[in-house]
Formats: sequence, C-alpha cells, structure tokens
Amino acid sequence: MPTEHAKTSIRAPETPAGYVVSVDAMGGDSGPSAVVAGLAKSAEKNPDITFILHGRESELAPLVKKQKLDDRVTIRDAQDVVTMDAKPGHVMRHGKDTSMWSCIESVRAGDAQVAVSCGNTGALMAISMMRLKKLQGVNRPAIACLWPSRNPSGFNVMLDVGADIRADQDDLMQYALMGASYARNGLGLERPRIGLLNVGTEEHKGRAELKVAHDLIERNAVQADFEFVGFVEGGDIPSDRVDVIVTDGFTGNVALKTGEGTADLIRVLLREAFNHTPMSKLAALLALTSLKRLQKRIDPRRVNGGIFLGLNGTVVKSHGSADATGVSAAVKLAFTLAQSNFTERLAARVASAESHAPGEAGR
Repeated sequence: MPTEHAKTSIRAPETPAGYVVSVDAMGGDSGPSAVVAGLAKSAEKNPDITFILHGRESELAPLVKKQKLDDRVTIRDAQDVVTMDAKPGHVMRHGKDTSMWSCIESVRAGDAQVAVSCGNTGALMAISMMRLKKLQGVNRPAIACLWPSRNPSGFNVMLDVGADIRADQDDLMQYALMGASYARNGLGLERPRIGLLNVGTEEHKGRAELKVAHDLIERNAVQADFEFVGFVEGGDIPSDRVDVIVTDGFTGNVALKTGEGTADLIRVLLREAFNHTPMSKLAALLALTSLKRLQKRIDPRRVNGGIFLGLNGTVVKSHGSADATGVSAAVKLAFTLAQSNFTERLAARVASAESHAPGEAGR
C-alpha cells in the first residue's frame, strides 16, 4: 500500500493545541453532504476541532467550500467506497483505496486522534482490527453504545452490541473493564455501576459462563474501582440502577435494534393519536412544548455513535442513516474521548487487570 496520501486540495492549518478527527465522508446512507453539514455543526460549536475528510475530492471540495470549512478541513482523496452490503473479508483484501480504509489509516499513522464513519459496521470493525490491532490482553473487541436512561447523565452504556456474537466469561470480564473506563471518560462517572445482563437477577439463573463471569467481575470490582450490582434484566437497561450493562454481541444487538424500533413505534403512535380528532389536535398544540422535550429526549441522533473498544485507537461508528445532527453528535463523542486520552487510559486499565498489579491504574 502506498505510504503517501493522494493530492490534498484543501489544507487545514496546524493546530497544536487542538484535536484532529478523521472522518469517512462516503459510507453513510445520506451521502457526503450530510457528513460535511455535520462537521459544520461541530466546527461552529468547537474551535478546537479540525478534520481530515476522506472520500472523492471532486465531490467533497465543493461541499467543504459551501460550508465555509476551508480552514478546518483537509481532504484526502479516496475514490472507492465501502458499500453497506460489502463483505468484510472482501473489503480487507481489496479495500485499500476506499475512504473507510483511508480514514482508519490516518489514526494508525498518528495524523488524527479519533476516527468517525457512518459506513458498513462489519467492514469498519474488520479494517480497524487489521490496521489498528487489538490492545494487548484483549481477546474480543466490543462495540459500546449509549442508551437513554433515568440516570442523571441521561444515558447508560451497553456493550457488546454487535462486534462479535460470542463472549465467554473472560470476554465479559474485559467488557466490564472497558465499559467502566468508557463510563469514566465518556460520561464523567468516577465509580460506575456495572451490571451483567441475564434472564433474571437471581444468582442461580443463566448460562454457566454467565455465572463464572459474575464471580470474575465481582472479584475484580474493588481493584478496578467500579461497583458491581450483579445480574440485571432487560428492564434495567434504561434504569437508574446501573451505569454499564455487559452482555454478548448477539444479545446486545437484538436489544439495541428492539429499543430503536420501539422508539420509532412510540413516535408513530403519538403522531397518530394526536391527529385522530380535532380535539386531539388541539391537545397536541397545547402540549407542544412537552412533546418537543420528549422528542428530544428519545431522539436517537443525540446518542449517535457506537465506540469500538479494545483497539489501539478510538473509532466511533455513526448510524448509517445519520443526518447532520447525528454526525455532529458522533463527532462530539469522538472529541470528548480524544480530550481524555481514552485509548491510553483504556490500555492501562486492561494491562492493570492482566497483571493484577497494585497501585493506581488508568481511568
């Protein structure tokens, strides 16, 4: 693979005190215009962020100019695109000229602190694992997502939500450590509460590996500086009983998709109910402020961005259907983690658990 990037048409100035986010502009359902519009929202809110934007220069340059981002964006030309139906194995063999590959390569080369992509999840994980490699001591990387909850922060963390359908007791233990580190650095929780998802809260319930994982997490809670609340059920995912929910990727992905579908159903049913009669339309008008508050509270765009945990680099996976607001939310999350030196702290946390060394570990 060539070591030099293709010709750059727009060069952002050096920002020693700032943070650079590497962004795949081509992978989302809404196209590069939504991505660039999202970057404009982020740039307006935070002057410390600059971007490396990967994709077809002929398409991106006019969009960047239209959004007046010439001084904040560096374009790296990449002609190929990873489609949503592309097989990860094929992308790993033939994807070196894609915008997604170029995006991850910028983090690997140290040109950017974090990467953001709206593209194919399987392909993004495969490229990230291949180019960034797993952290020492991590067996299976995980995808963590934020879930709306009754906690003061407004969110809980759940992992894994789809990186790998399998997870044994040691993997679940590592997920607990990584989830706790994410909660500290992403949500500002000093001593997060960890729960292990099961079919019931009683200790005798669940598969054998869950019972072993329960004991492993419980034994490591004091050293790793988190509180283990034990088994939790599906109803606890949005509750204020727990901050981090640990599960395997199959269960987590089903829960995530079910939650997103239920939120969409509630919005549709509310719209139908308030449009049913003239009186209900009047009631909707009177309740407009409250309805807007509810809509904002459950808006999935506000929590857009799954984090790939367990790699030598931070990668944020945005929803494929993300609009400008969703892309901006993913960039904000990436920026927050970059500010906290999240990758280094996560590596220290995993290494500490591996060695069982006394003393202060990473966050």
